[in-house]
Amino acid sequence: MKKILVLCTGNSCRSQIAEGYLRHFAGDAAEVYSAGVETHGVNPRAIATMAEDGIDISGHTSNNISEYTDIDFDYVVTVCDHAKERCPVFPSRAEKFHENFPDPAKATGTEEEITEQFREVRQIIRNYFEQFVNTHVKTVTA
Repeated sequence: MKKILVLCTGNSCRSQIAEGYLRHFAGDAAEVYSAGVETHGVNPRAIATMAEDGIDISGHTSNNISEYTDIDFDYVVTVCDHAKERCPVFPSRAEKFHENFPDPAKATGTEEEITEQFREVRQIIRNYFEQFVNTHVKTVTA
């Protein structure tokens, strides 16, 4: 079973969405964790946006990277440039990936416009992690 860590700045939005999709697509082929270099709590809009796609992340917690230093991850995926720059060095064989997703928590405009920006980022993250699982998790365990 692969161990995957998704790392973001505050572990509130992008990394939570990514964790939800990784769990969904990988099933029991992977243990999935998410963390931040800081913790900001799980964003309620991220929870609502994922629920629209049938994935419940309401039970997720916002975790700090320091909580996972003893886990030997196979993959570490940073989902924002800030986290990549501040990502601690893991004393492991973890293969590192990086994708700088837009931050929907910084969306502005009307309620409808903000909701649409969350949906757009959700779709980008969904596409990336569906492909990630198909390439790095399912092919290895199949």
